[in-house]
Amino acid sequence: MKKSFSILLFFVFSLQAYSQNNGPNIILINIDDMGWRDVGFMGSDFYETPVIDSLSKRGKIFSQGYTASSNCAPSRASMMTGKWNPRHGIYTVGSSERGKSKDRKIIPTKNTTTLGKDQIILPQVLRSNGYKTIHAGKWHLSDSPQEFGFDVNIGGGHNGHPTSYYPPYGNVNLEGENEHYLTDAIMLKTLEEMDKTKGPFFLYYSPYAVHTPIMPVKSLLSKYEQKSSKIGQSNAEYATMVENLDRNIGLLINTLKRNHQLENTILIFVSDNGGLKGITDQQPLRSGKGSYYEGGIRVPFFFLWKGKIQAGTNEHTPITNLDIFPTILEAAEIKEEYSLDGESLIPLLTQNKELGERPLFWHFPIYLEAYKYGQNETRDPIFRTRPGSVVRIGNWKLHYYFENQEVELYDLENDISETKDLSTIEVAKKEELMELLSNWWKETNAPIPSTKNPEFVSND
Repeated sequence: MKKSFSILLFFVFSLQAYSQNNGPNIILINIDDMGWRDVGFMGSDFYETPVIDSLSKRGKIFSQGYTASSNCAPSRASMMTGKWNPRHGIYTVGSSERGKSKDRKIIPTKNTTTLGKDQIILPQVLRSNGYKTIHAGKWHLSDSPQEFGFDVNIGGGHNGHPTSYYPPYGNVNLEGENEHYLTDAIMLKTLEEMDKTKGPFFLYYSPYAVHTPIMPVKSLLSKYEQKSSKIGQSNAEYATMVENLDRNIGLLINTLKRNHQLENTILIFVSDNGGLKGITDQQPLRSGKGSYYEGGIRVPFFFLWKGKIQAGTNEHTPITNLDIFPTILEAAEIKEEYSLDGESLIPLLTQNKELGERPLFWHFPIYLEAYKYGQNETRDPIFRTRPGSVVRIGNWKLHYYFENQEVELYDLENDISETKDLSTIEVAKKEELMELLSNWWKETNAPIPSTKNPEFVSND
């Protein structure tokens, strides 16, 4: 559970510290809305990701890697703070009262849309310990990432997606000419920055892709219109965005190699949430983005660190993007202590030491309407998410819903698709997980919505 790192020092930055820092370079690649199956190394037979696949094979792949939330802003807030959602208050994008009021039985918890300045986040800590900090792409947590410890900002703001991937990009503050695709423009600026960078750096590369609007890379479209898939992936326009993303990561890696910046670098690849159902598919996982079934929170996830992490290894231990913050602290040998909810993965990554069984939690006291009615594989056709919480420990996963105090229990080892609710059969296990969840609510002071919505219209 929670690992105590109570803060001792902060905002200590000097030229001396910068020049003496011998820690590894750090590259955190956080893709937007990329599903668990949307890359070749996780089994896609439709999307083409040769660069990403090659990188994954040089490191350790986590087949059970999770994000702390099933949509963009809360997942990014948790990754940057290293904290569960109740500690920063960001649960969704925009209002928590999504969908029609007549369909909402209770009043959801009010959402926070901007990360509080009282939060200490990863780039601030790294900069105070001698790292140059570079942000490239989507930010989504405040008006500018430079408010939170980034030296450089390439295209990041409060917006969650671009108006267009073709210029003018609208709400993305970046210039583009002719048909210059947005991810290409972001990478061009990133490579220019890397050519100027000396000393240890933290690069947070978070391209807007592959978030909507789905706008194809025209030169690639015909290839995918002629392809087929055995796992339900068929969106040719989305596939061109995935390939373009992969190509840009290849440009980044080649530039880092040329500049000898890839030496002594830890690279982390993750997505902020599952793929959007109706755009892509993650069979056999149930549902997608916005849902707390596996398709919404299980994502492609790997670590690469030459000479430190054994290449070509696959790990089945469940981890979360909350673990990224403490892992980077240990990799960079930063000794200050912070209050974080994840665990450092360094012993598991570098020494193959077991992490130990621990519960993982998700809290979503909000409503999130369906992307397309009836297409979500969730409890009903109206919402991707109804207010509730989830806990997983070992192979067991429990969903609890606040509207009616209903419970679902799944054995993920034997039912990865979450189709067989065992809550009335495995009663002792249900009670065990409910106790874990109840204690966690108390520990985190998690808001539990219960006020009835006077505008609700029952269909019973």
